[in-house]
Amino acid sequence: MTQASSITAPRLTSLSHGGGCGCKIAPGVLSALLARHAPVFKPCADLLVGNETADDAAVYRLNDEQALIATTDFFMPIVDDPYDFGRIAATNALSDVYAMGGTPILALAIVGMPINVLPHEVIADVLRGGEAVCAEAGIPVAGGHSIDSVEPIYGLAAMGLVHPGRVKRNADARAGDVLILGKPLGVGILSAALKKNLLDAAGYRAMIDATTLLNKPGAALSELPGVHAITDITGFGLLGHTLEMARGAGLAAHVRLADLPWLDQAQAYAAQGVITGASARNWTSYGESIRLGAGVDDVARALLTDPQTSGGLLVACAPLEAERVLDIFRSQGFGHAAIVGEMRAGESCVHVD
Repeated sequence: MTQASSITAPRLTSLSHGGGCGCKIAPGVLSALLARHAPVFKPCADLLVGNETADDAAVYRLNDEQALIATTDFFMPIVDDPYDFGRIAATNALSDVYAMGGTPILALAIVGMPINVLPHEVIADVLRGGEAVCAEAGIPVAGGHSIDSVEPIYGLAAMGLVHPGRVKRNADARAGDVLILGKPLGVGILSAALKKNLLDAAGYRAMIDATTLLNKPGAALSELPGVHAITDITGFGLLGHTLEMARGAGLAAHVRLADLPWLDQAQAYAAQGVITGASARNWTSYGESIRLGAGVDDVARALLTDPQTSGGLLVACAPLEAERVLDIFRSQGFGHAAIVGEMRAGESCVHVD
């Protein structure tokens, strides 16, 4: 028996203090950290998207027909199955390329594992899961970097291509645009239920199906002139990423609570108090810019700030383009896609009715 195979595998989620995109540094803390340093590189005309509006990826123009999308994303386990962990992390990382309107071309693996704690076959399964998703996206895992880490970490640095004229920033929404969400919400809630051994097989399957569904519609959406802005909903929750879109555009976002799609069981678990600590951290970071209607209670607030791992695309488009956007989503297996609000002139904040 080898040393690796003699190790008894612990639950992956027991080895990390957080999981999935709930590991993200709270948005308020992140903003304070970034404000402490001055830019050391003079912006150039070919850098089409940098970090000015907290967008999903950097975009650099290569020529008149191609721009390079570059992004990285990694986190600690959200589930205990190593293959599923790898699939979720890879899907989440590639989402940033699709959110810019691009198509991935290759990925590099980012791996940190407690090498003397986890059996080597478990670590290999994580890598296999990531490779399977990249194969589904039609790209190779062309290399990467690994370290011996106290907590298990996996993700990708991903690169993609997009036409410079079809880059979809998160800051280009227009007054009158409708907001369309591609995936149901509630991933953080279900992951919290899983960690507490409350989630049943059907709930787990629903969570895996959502978090391993590649946001491929982003590439097709970039070709529609009426689609003005795209972002994906991840660790800052629906409210946090919608607020980034509103601030970038200098507009007010209005979200209708009744129209939001939810994963089965998410609302019930939230009502029972099964939520993540990241939800409260999110609210502390940006709650002063959220306007909640009279019918939005504490449970709804926890759901709206719930950190999403490998969440859906949020699209701002002209009303006349909305049906075409929904058709693209539904034709690619996004049956929960729905119109959830609109952008209006006004203070840069998010209203929830």
